[in-house]
Amino acid sequence: MWETKSNSQSGRREYYNYSFNLDEHDGLNDNGFICRDNSWYVPNNVPSDLLVKVGSHSFHLHKCPLSSRSGKMNRIVNESPQDLEPNFINLDDLPGGPEAFELAARFCYGIAVDLTALNIAGLRCAAEYLEMTEDLEEGNLIFKTEAFLSYVVLSSWRDSIVVLKSCEDLSPWAENLQIVRRCSESIAWKACSTAKGTKLAYTGMSPKTGSPKWNSKSKEGSSSKHQQVPPDWWFEDVSTLRIDHFVRVVTAIKVKGMRFELIGATIIHYALKWLPGLVSEATHSYDNTWNQGGRNMIVVSNSSKEELSGTQVRKRRTVVESLITIIPHIKDCVPCSFLLQLLRLANMLRVAHALIMDLEKRIGMQLEQASLADLLIPSYGKCETFYDVELVQRLVEHFMVQEQTEPSSPERESLSDKHRQSGPSAEARVAWLLDGYLSEVSRDQNLPPTKFQDLAEALPEPARSSHDGLYRAIDSYLKAHPRLSEHERKRLCRLMDCRKLSVDARMHAAQNDRLPLRFVVQILFSEQVKISNAITNFSLEGGREPMHYKPMIPTRKQLLEGTPQCFQEGWAAATKDISTLEFELEDMKAKYTELQRDMDSLQSMFEKMTSLSSKTIKHQSSSWTSRWKKLSKLTRITGMEDNEMEAPVEARKEARRRRYSVS
Repeated sequence: MWETKSNSQSGRREYYNYSFNLDEHDGLNDNGFICRDNSWYVPNNVPSDLLVKVGSHSFHLHKCPLSSRSGKMNRIVNESPQDLEPNFINLDDLPGGPEAFELAARFCYGIAVDLTALNIAGLRCAAEYLEMTEDLEEGNLIFKTEAFLSYVVLSSWRDSIVVLKSCEDLSPWAENLQIVRRCSESIAWKACSTAKGTKLAYTGMSPKTGSPKWNSKSKEGSSSKHQQVPPDWWFEDVSTLRIDHFVRVVTAIKVKGMRFELIGATIIHYALKWLPGLVSEATHSYDNTWNQGGRNMIVVSNSSKEELSGTQVRKRRTVVESLITIIPHIKDCVPCSFLLQLLRLANMLRVAHALIMDLEKRIGMQLEQASLADLLIPSYGKCETFYDVELVQRLVEHFMVQEQTEPSSPERESLSDKHRQSGPSAEARVAWLLDGYLSEVSRDQNLPPTKFQDLAEALPEPARSSHDGLYRAIDSYLKAHPRLSEHERKRLCRLMDCRKLSVDARMHAAQNDRLPLRFVVQILFSEQVKISNAITNFSLEGGREPMHYKPMIPTRKQLLEGTPQCFQEGWAAATKDISTLEFELEDMKAKYTELQRDMDSLQSMFEKMTSLSSKTIKHQSSSWTSRWKKLSKLTRITGMEDNEMEAPVEARKEARRRRYSVS
């Protein structure tokens, strides 16, 4: 029997069940309800007049206690036909499921309910669904659960994480009741708080069980009161959240002004956990230098070739798309290597085109930090080539746009740029990277020469101080494509400047049969000009190297290493240059000697041919020779007679002058 007792102070009714009739085979749990094969019963002598079904569970209850505190149950009971005994109510859409309804039913029966971080979110949503407001009963379930959330859960780091994880199955009720927003802001506030505030909230995740373990030394009054907390103490806890809740937390952390390096680090930590195929190569470093850009932090495991179902592909696509949207638009907040691997996954999972374009622009901002292995992204059926060459060309174009754009403010200057001020320029590093990429993709039989040329011309000509890497790529392409026409080979060789080739590269090119003959002649001519200028400068300085002369020819070892280096200053550098010039002179002398021998052989052959034809020529010219001899004799006789006739005339002129002389 049920007894009703009125409370004069609060005006509310209290229900007590005063008799229990239990069977020894029935299971009475700690909440006072009996469970038999997913059916719950109230242990009293009054038969139940209300059957509530939630999912696969059935609850045999009474109308009076439920309708007194639940507006929804009161309305359903009053609107249902009275001839049905017992009344049946189906609540399959109740948030929290049978567990939440069981707790709400206990509360309606006046049984004590233990509120915890695990059940508070579901019970709060169930109370809202059942309309357990203050209009029906003072201190109803909505009021009690709201008080527990505000004063207990939101003040604890661990409870906020647990409640936010429990909200994953309570959408959209948890969103509409602002439980997700309040928990996210609470987590963000504690993650951004000072070291003094984070000591009480610091937790670590057990690697085996994954459950939080509290640091007892961080409690107030302990000896380690001033123990320093690492800045990444909250990474593991936040990475256990679902992707949409993780995005909410990271968004709240951005608003509260956390360092972008730490935001990027927690995004990487989350990606490592939820995106198989990314493995960490180095320990995270969160000092001011941020591990010098973190260029070697993440790599893709090529051995991961697991088969994914449609649901797994959709989940991973959602994770990749969400991570792309929350990455800060700040240079070096995440390593370029991580961005390239994220781009690889985005292309493989067919992520939205707009997000891929945004990710490519971010990679272009810091392309000089990339490695060759990260750029080798497969085409995934987009084109005939094995690697996505057009993608790399777009990345280089974004890089050039970023280089030509002036920085908006001094604060946007990245930390890695400050560390690389004394090193090669960004364009030089990208040029070296691009030449290596061209060498790798040149062996692809399906790569047309136009794409190869467009990719090589993506960088301006001054970006390459040396064309050795470009020569290797072109030579590899010519070797892999022997059927190229002469015009196509000439067009590829126009990409190179023979004046920017090293000694070994020029020597190799001069003997390379795959190169056009015109290019080989240009190399030999430039070599001769360089030698002549070097000898002239050396002789003008009296054997001393001029101060403005800087050798630009690396050694064979430097060519193999592929890294440009500067020669040492002083006499050692001058001696090295002189020996190099002597070697080149000896080489030119040998070539000149070979040419001289060829000239002598040609001269001897010409003389033999002349001797064979001389006899015929002599016989034909004998008659002409006799005539010329006769003509010459007549010419001499005529000349003598003319002289004898001119002599008397001159004598008469002389006598006449004497005759009329005044003297």
